[in-house]
Amino acid sequence: MHRFLIRLLVVLTLILGVNYVAWRWLESLNWSAWWIAVPLIIAETYSLIDVLLFGLTTWRTRERTPPPAPEGLAVDVFITTYNEPLDMVMNTALASQRITYPHATWILDDGARDELRLLAEAHGIGYVTRGEEWAHRPRHAKAGNLNNALMTTRGEFLLILDADQIPKPEILDRTLGYFNNRKVSLVQTPQWFVNVPDDDPLGSQAPLFYGPLQQGKDGWNAAFFCGSNALLRREALMQLGLVGYVAEVERNIRSALKGARSAVRKARKSNEAAAPMVAQLLDDVEVAIHKASAELKAGKSFSEITYNLRRTVDAAVQELVAADFSVLQADLAEIMAMGLDDGGAPLTPADVDEAVAHLSSREWSPLGALESVQVVLEAISVERGDEAQPVMPLATISVTEDMATSMRMHSLGWKSVYHHEILAIGLAPEDLKTMLTQRLRWAQGTIQVLLRENPLSQKGMKWTQRLMYFATMWSYLSGFAAVVYIAAPIIYLLLGILPVNSLSSEFFIRFIPFMIVNQLLFMVAGRGAKTWRGQQYSLALFPIWIKACTTAARNVWFGRPLDFAVTPKVKQDRSHDWHLIRPQLVAMGLLVVAAIVGLVRLAVGLNEPLGTAVNVFWVVYDLIVLSVLFKAVRYEGFSPAEETTKVLKA
Repeated sequence: MHRFLIRLLVVLTLILGVNYVAWRWLESLNWSAWWIAVPLIIAETYSLIDVLLFGLTTWRTRERTPPPAPEGLAVDVFITTYNEPLDMVMNTALASQRITYPHATWILDDGARDELRLLAEAHGIGYVTRGEEWAHRPRHAKAGNLNNALMTTRGEFLLILDADQIPKPEILDRTLGYFNNRKVSLVQTPQWFVNVPDDDPLGSQAPLFYGPLQQGKDGWNAAFFCGSNALLRREALMQLGLVGYVAEVERNIRSALKGARSAVRKARKSNEAAAPMVAQLLDDVEVAIHKASAELKAGKSFSEITYNLRRTVDAAVQELVAADFSVLQADLAEIMAMGLDDGGAPLTPADVDEAVAHLSSREWSPLGALESVQVVLEAISVERGDEAQPVMPLATISVTEDMATSMRMHSLGWKSVYHHEILAIGLAPEDLKTMLTQRLRWAQGTIQVLLRENPLSQKGMKWTQRLMYFATMWSYLSGFAAVVYIAAPIIYLLLGILPVNSLSSEFFIRFIPFMIVNQLLFMVAGRGAKTWRGQQYSLALFPIWIKACTTAARNVWFGRPLDFAVTPKVKQDRSHDWHLIRPQLVAMGLLVVAAIVGLVRLAVGLNEPLGTAVNVFWVVYDLIVLSVLFKAVRYEGFSPAEETTKVLKA
């Protein structure tokens, strides 16, 4: 019955939403104010697509009963840490030791702290950190930490936990049974936080995501890895690493061959290339490059392709060096002959000047025209010398390793599972600054994946899987729509400019039913979960979402660093948190001023009553949504007594 009701609401949302947005595009735009009318209808179209993607996600919501765990599986429990407090890490590690299913517990310490190593050894816990091979090389943050541990451990299955996520003893018993299906590579469980009060001022619990959304994605075989509280199959990860390595090598070779062709063309334009020998050698190198490209397209061995091309280029260089050496010998013999012509007497300064002038007039080494040959030699190297590990199973293309990793596994045909049961208890941020740091990193990582490996163009996945990943990425574009939604009522109340032709009955007949059904869909899909806080933050954090999109784009397109920061696990100094929400405070100030001015304009007859009422309503709505940030700034953290009570309930 619940699934039927969701599907009914999804269909109604589709019909009413398309009817409203189509009418807005075709009939209601105020083209005299196109500068706000067009952005507003684009924002509304964005929101319609967003809610339809939500509807598609919840169309096949799946609830699972876990199969019994098979005996004898080799399991490694990985606890990732960088700079978290030692007692926090050890609490998680000791709780991991108490997991009932036989396993090995490992602390993956990216901070290389001797005191943590000694504590681990004292309690019989495995300890892994990076070796010297990682010095002065890309580290890839948490992904690199996990990839490093994969090369030094042997467990068939991996339970990955953040340093603050304390597992329950039954976590493996409740999840390992899903791996009876040989195609399952991932089992994700919810992240639930003990230090969050019932009103959730920082929006940490995410009951909509760790519930209907992940259950819906699970129905489409698209539940994805969330970085912690997840089990992964080593075989799938290693396959992913090897496939990724091969793909990276092929990309490197293609790029090198393209650069080599360009280098040869450039060399032909030099004066030295006019020499017959140089021209012939350039021809030989160019033929070898074209042959290598054809062999690569035909699927020939990478090593054979690069070896043959290297051999051709080496031969060209050796021939030029030999020619240079012969010319140098001849020139030296000529200088010596000058001295012999004077009866064997030593050369005078005048003789030396004459010899230098003579040599200077010569066309010097043709090797200068083939400096590009050396570029070719470097370019066709397929070794990844800038990596500590050439095989990187977990994705390193973004500041978050999780989504890209599971997306790649799905593209290889692996299956995933979302098990909706709290099996680990974590700690959420307890101050606004930490929460914003966390949300920014999540959003940046997601947008990086979108720009580097757009799921809509990924091979190997079904179209529904592609849309499930794209839906999550699409949601982070909401910051731009939020700016328009905030600006529209301000513009009307201050200037009397409507983005629609008129607020006629046609507008309300189309808009109000769509909004009601939209909200009903969220309520029914959430099954009474407190999703309002999440909806508030989707609008209230609009500066963070915009910053994430722009910084991720600069990183992907122009190589600008993101200044990655690990989310602090302890409360930060919150004495200056108000500046963190300055854009939202400015927006709220403008909304209040606009409402006052709009009412004054109404009193003097400059604004219409209906237009004023509608826009004042939206101002009040925006202010209510943004007001969550006041509570976030003033939040004092969770008390130990409350935390103890929630642990006992969990």
